[in-house]
Amino acid sequence: MINRIKANILIAISIIFLIVSCQTLKEKKPPKRPNILFIMSDDHAYQAISAYSDHLIQTPNIDRIGNEGILFTNACVTNSICAPSRATILTGKHAHIHGKIDNRMPFDTTQITFPQLFQAAGYETAMYGKLHFGNNPKGVDDFMILPGQGSYINPSFITPEGDTTITGYVTDIITDLTLTWLDRKRDNSKPFLLMYLHKAPHRAWWPSTEKFKTFSKREFPEPESLFDEYTNRETAAKVAEMTIADEMLLSYDNKVLPEAIAELGISDDPRNKRYFDGSEFARINETQMPFYKSILDSISDEFKTLWPTMSDNEKRSWKYQRYMQDYLGCISSVDDNVGRVLDYLDESGLAENTIVIYTSDQGFYLGEHGWFDKRFIYDESFKTPLLIRWPNVIKPGSTNDEMVQNLDFAQTFLEAAQIAVPGDMQGVSLIPLLKGDATQWNRDAVYYHYYEYPGPHMVKRHYGIVTKNYKLAHFYYDVDEWELYDRKKDLQEMTNVLSDPDYADIVNELKQQLKELRIKYVDSPELDQKYIDMFINKN
Repeated sequence: MINRIKANILIAISIIFLIVSCQTLKEKKPPKRPNILFIMSDDHAYQAISAYSDHLIQTPNIDRIGNEGILFTNACVTNSICAPSRATILTGKHAHIHGKIDNRMPFDTTQITFPQLFQAAGYETAMYGKLHFGNNPKGVDDFMILPGQGSYINPSFITPEGDTTITGYVTDIITDLTLTWLDRKRDNSKPFLLMYLHKAPHRAWWPSTEKFKTFSKREFPEPESLFDEYTNRETAAKVAEMTIADEMLLSYDNKVLPEAIAELGISDDPRNKRYFDGSEFARINETQMPFYKSILDSISDEFKTLWPTMSDNEKRSWKYQRYMQDYLGCISSVDDNVGRVLDYLDESGLAENTIVIYTSDQGFYLGEHGWFDKRFIYDESFKTPLLIRWPNVIKPGSTNDEMVQNLDFAQTFLEAAQIAVPGDMQGVSLIPLLKGDATQWNRDAVYYHYYEYPGPHMVKRHYGIVTKNYKLAHFYYDVDEWELYDRKKDLQEMTNVLSDPDYADIVNELKQQLKELRIKYVDSPELDQKYIDMFINKN
């Protein structure tokens, strides 16, 4: 009897030991690596996402990412132009390091991109949509990318097997390709990195037939600075060539038929007809043409009726409305399609272990300061939307106002995926902020540098430092001018306070910080001159 009791005790002890051992092994097992879905649109202004502001459009699906995750209110870029921004995202480095300082200079192909690191670490990788530079993305197992800027209507794609053209609207098609890969093509045994990259809402803003019809009848509020005269600022804002009044083209941008302009005998920019006839309009097939043509005819009829009687300010307002109708129509399609992908993640069970990021390659002017386009260090261009969802890690409905940049994306994704981060990356992982631990974040300023001058829109070369409270910029090359803006008191950045005695100490402090940032990121006057010389030799 005693022996039986002893045996039972030994069995019980063994069972307890096994349970404790299994639990210990379970605790030591590394957590499952998350999937990453990186969604990026082209030129999507934060002002056109209702999570940031609902005065222009409702974007419930994009908002959902922030509602179920975190919304960054001070996210920004290192260089507000498409290809350099994308290269910075891929490498985690400033433009002067990866070489893609503007849309023309070559990317340094020896640079390691984060998809390569994901691929090497056992992730399956894919890219669908707009890359903007390079025809063979590195570290990507499967891809279908638009050549260059790509087309809205019946777009062509570069694939590993060769070029192909798909009938339809680009935003829908990119989403179809993305969903097909998720549902049928990927290896379910591996975690994935999927880059879902929209062309929209890049210029020249062609909506789908449905959105074109709906949005062409809407009217939108004008920004307070639509008629900005650039007083209280230096040269750069005054000479930039991206005004709605003068540089926005009636046909190419506003969709007025060239024959309507000719009928009024208006002295017209020759690019209007060349761009209009040779771009999206030429891609519309016989089935699609009646839907587009009826709306184009209605726009031209309104133009012929109103334009001759309008004042200059009324013409600017009319062009602004046409701009917003098309731009926001494109965004509405993006939002619809983001919703399709989010719904698939939920229905398939993938959502629980998938980090979803929504961002843009930079900001964009929606009539502020009378402008369209980007390039400047001023907020509408410099700031970018950033919303991230990570179930069970990010507290739903969080917001964060720290100075974060597209420079930080690569390191954040790598850390989330438990992949070693190369020591030459220049960003900072956002993981502490995603987990709600701001005590681990010590950045109080970011560095910005824009190079493409002389060039499209003629925004002068400049670099600068931005904190939560201030913005100091140095415009150089053919000028030597400084600007300081108080970001708390002057939300629209209408007044350069550099010479205000009350800001003298701030100017000195920021100039010193800027010098330190230039050293930290290995930028210098010598590099500035190197890229100027390269530009001169290239031209």
